[in-house]
This record gives sequence, structure tokens and C-alpha cells, in this order.
Amino acid sequence: MVRGPSYYRGRVTIAVFPGSFDPITRGHLDVVRRALRFADEVVVAIANNAGKAPLLSIETRLELAREAVQHLPGVRVEAVPGLLVEFCRAADADVIVKGLRGGADYDAEMPMALMNRHLTGIETVFVIGDPALAHIASSLVRDVARNSGDIEDLVPRGVAAAVCRALGAARTTKE
Repeated sequence: MVRGPSYYRGRVTIAVFPGSFDPITRGHLDVVRRALRFADEVVVAIANNAGKAPLLSIETRLELAREAVQHLPGVRVEAVPGLLVEFCRAADADVIVKGLRGGADYDAEMPMALMNRHLTGIETVFVIGDPALAHIASSLVRDVARNSGDIEDLVPRGVAAAVCRALGAARTTKE
């Protein structure tokens, strides 16, 4: 008999899937769907990365992510106002979920996972990305779009148009 994820612990399991999601991609959705296999609830936690200048506003990223996951029961989208570990505490999260496309992702994510565990004891679960989607990264999606390439098959419905609008606005303000 197959039972839901909380069968083993007798409580609801909450997984936080953090990122900048600038923009959300089909690879992100794959990680969300797969996290639902071991978590009762997945919180897509959208943050501003101090080391990056986002193309899309936080409001737009939240809206696009909500549209992309609306068909997935047990998934919600929220903004991260500060430290991820504080967000996880407030959400009563059991784990942080991160998707890995390859070794470089692991090398970048491991120190963050160790710091998050050091600060709060929360563990990070790494989900190996679908090899068919491993080439999809938000930064590459933005680069393809900047150079007038088609990104429709890389992102959920509605995201390509939002990216093109943002690029058009960025070009207008730089001229």
C-alpha cells in the first residue's frame, strides 16, 4: 500500500524550495513535482540574491511562479524577506530542497547547505535534476531571450512573454 509522505513520521512534512526563480523554468517545476513525492507541502521560496541584479521584479516572479504551480496541490509560493533559515523556521519547514544539474551545482550548494544546518539544524535534500532538463538554467534562459532566441519550451506558459516584456523595458531605459 502506498501512503503519503507523512505516514512515516505521523506529521506533515514541509519542504522549502528556495531560489531567485528569475525566471521560473521547467527544471524548477520538475524539482517541485519530485519534492512532492517525499513532502506533503512544498513552499517555493522566492528570494532576492544580493549578488545578482534580477531581470524580473519580485512581484512578477511571485506571480509567474504561482501561475506555474497552481495545478499542483500542496504547493505554495512565498517571498523570502530575509535569511532563508529564518523563513524556514517561520514556515515550520522540515527540509530545504535544492535541485542539482551537475557537479558545479553541488559545489555551489554544499557550503550553503552546511551553513543552513549549522545555523538551524535544518537539513538540505538534493534532488538530481532530470537529464532532459539539465541544460535549463534561468541565467541561460535570460541570455537566449536577450539575443532574441525562443524560450517557450524552457519555461512554463506565460513566462516567456513576461521575460520579453522585461527585456524590452530594460532596453528602453538603457537607451
